[in-house]
Amino acid sequence: MNSTSTQTQRAILTVTQLNRATSQLLGEHFLSVLVEGEISNLSTPSSGHVYFSLKDANAQVRCAMFRSQQRRLGYKPENGKQVIVRAQVSLYEPRGDFQLIVEHIEEAGDGALRQAFEALKQKLSDEGLFDSAYKQSLPPLPKTIGVITSPSGAAIRDILTVLRRRFSAVPVIIYPVSVQGDNAKHEIARAIAMANEHKQCDVIILGRGGGSLEDLWAFNEEMVARAIFASKIPVISAVGHETDVSIADFVADLRAATPSAAAEHATPDQQEWLSRFVQLEARLRQQMQRKLSQKQQSLVWLGKRLQQQHPGQKLARNAQRMDELELRLNQSLQTRLRQNKSLVEAKIAKLWQHSPAVSISNYKQKQDYLSKRLITATRHKLEWLNQQLSNCSQTLHAVSPLATLNRGYAMVIHQPSGKIVRSTEQLSSGDMVETRLAEGRFTSQVKEVE
Repeated sequence: MNSTSTQTQRAILTVTQLNRATSQLLGEHFLSVLVEGEISNLSTPSSGHVYFSLKDANAQVRCAMFRSQQRRLGYKPENGKQVIVRAQVSLYEPRGDFQLIVEHIEEAGDGALRQAFEALKQKLSDEGLFDSAYKQSLPPLPKTIGVITSPSGAAIRDILTVLRRRFSAVPVIIYPVSVQGDNAKHEIARAIAMANEHKQCDVIILGRGGGSLEDLWAFNEEMVARAIFASKIPVISAVGHETDVSIADFVADLRAATPSAAAEHATPDQQEWLSRFVQLEARLRQQMQRKLSQKQQSLVWLGKRLQQQHPGQKLARNAQRMDELELRLNQSLQTRLRQNKSLVEAKIAKLWQHSPAVSISNYKQKQDYLSKRLITATRHKLEWLNQQLSNCSQTLHAVSPLATLNRGYAMVIHQPSGKIVRSTEQLSSGDMVETRLAEGRFTSQVKEVE
């Protein structure tokens, strides 16, 4: 067998063909994968593309993220960050480098939890679960305190220690729950609902000790947040250390930096209350002494008044008073009678001065005089009017056209205009005219005008 036939049977590939076939095979087999690892060798050239390596304890892989994908990314890649990438598996053919074409990047571990935390925080804030208007006031002296926490953790020991020190007389009801793990959120929400249903306590402390964000995640669950918001009993949130912040802190009626601080907020200071009791007792004694002294003085004064109000003394004073009033009454009646008599006499005299008899006689004489004048004036007026009427009648007869007609004249009226004809210039041949005589009238037609 010669060498040419042997090469043909072995189907020798070029490097380009091999890399291309490998790239196609990888792309067909790994359409899209999620890979977690740490970013290293990060490079951001002026082209806008991003290049880096993704590594774990035993291996690493090259990654490329093109500018079009990087622009839509809300996260900025940094060396050392633990991330999860969604990518296509590929081969960079010019160098034969195995690589991932990255489409999306998100933080892994706490980073993802932190994003979930912020998203839920924004959602509940938009719904108003954090509004101060819904915050309930803590009772100044609770009758019973409910504690929702792990029965074996350090938090319950700290809370009970502070409660015994500050106000040991207040009973405590412990609602044991898991504070970590998948089932913790359900147990916490049920415990809050149970405390509200039984109504055995009037303030609730919800808390646990410190830990990582993942350890404290049960207190960042929406189920727990809504259970706290629905609680009719005020809730104090005490989750983790002072620097730890949870969703429960925002929803609760009061946020305490630590479980011990929550116990401080839930109860008054026993020593302060005892001091107040002592002060109140002293004030009560002073008030009672002052009141007793006032009552004794009042009793003495009332005794003296009682003596002054003895019926015998009162009757004697009243008899003297009656005599005095009787004398004053008689004097007042005499004075009033004299005044009224003088007033009546004055009124009678004034009444005679204003008697209507004189006025009536004067008005009657004046009426007779005016009646006579009226009759005379009326007669003269009628005579003058008759004379005027006669004069006007004569004047009217003198200027009346009827009188002129009686003397043989005639009046010609143009038809149909109705105008009196005073000149032949007003007439034309063929016009119709009406001629009025002293007695009667006739109509004629003009034949000729001269």
